[in-house]
Amino acid sequence: MRLKFIHTLASVLAVLLAASAGFTRIRNTPEPKDELTVSAAISLKDVLNEAAQLYCSEKPDTVIRFNLGASGTLQHQIEEGAPVDIFVSASEDQMNSLESKGLLLPGTRKDLVRNTVVLIVPKGKDGISSFQDLARPVVKHISIGEPQTVPAGKYAQEVLTHFQLYQQLKPKFVLAKDVRQVLTYVITGNVDAGIVYATDAKTSAEVRVVATAPEDSHSPVIYPVAALKSSKNPDEAKRFLGFLAGVKAQGVFEKYGFKPTGKEKVSSRSALPSMIATF
Repeated sequence: MRLKFIHTLASVLAVLLAASAGFTRIRNTPEPKDELTVSAAISLKDVLNEAAQLYCSEKPDTVIRFNLGASGTLQHQIEEGAPVDIFVSASEDQMNSLESKGLLLPGTRKDLVRNTVVLIVPKGKDGISSFQDLARPVVKHISIGEPQTVPAGKYAQEVLTHFQLYQQLKPKFVLAKDVRQVLTYVITGNVDAGIVYATDAKTSAEVRVVATAPEDSHSPVIYPVAALKSSKNPDEAKRFLGFLAGVKAQGVFEKYGFKPTGKEKVSSRSALPSMIATF
């Protein structure tokens, strides 16, 4: 019982401490009327920052704080009681788990956007032009996210299994805590190649995409979003979710390389370490 309490307290403090490390944009109102904490996959960092700025420009009495990290880590924080209003995952697995535990606010789950899995190398590096080339002896180190907690790592595992390479390549793996760490390893040249999302590769001129994973080689990269039943501001959470699904925000997602899901999914069971940004 004591150990469970310690784990729960640690998860709550992780979110609160991250929030305190953020910055607050100066606004006309002395105190914000509405505050939201959004736990989101770190691959959404740049696009959510811009989308939130756009939302807050239209609703200046709202403050949005982002707790960004690996979707699996964020899922566990929520399960242990972290104060979160909205969750955006890079995989349906984590959202399904929270939904099965009755932690989502009924009626709010939606599929937001989708992404693509790509193989990247440091800019200027030659000799790797396909996933099969990763088996070459000259390739010493390959970075992927930890498959158990990082959706990009799970997709990487599926892709490499599709090409019958996963077990063979395991000795070369440098596992990362999230997909942005994979990107950093490639940028710095600490690894020969990495598997990330197309949107992550687009954020850096220091990497080059050499191959795109076939769609049938992995599960669809879907980003589901939902409000949490424990949200202290459910009405504002619903408004922000509606904004993210709307035309303006979807235009921002498209700008950063995300793709529309092509469907409007609402679950049948419900009705409609990290970095922080504060708006």
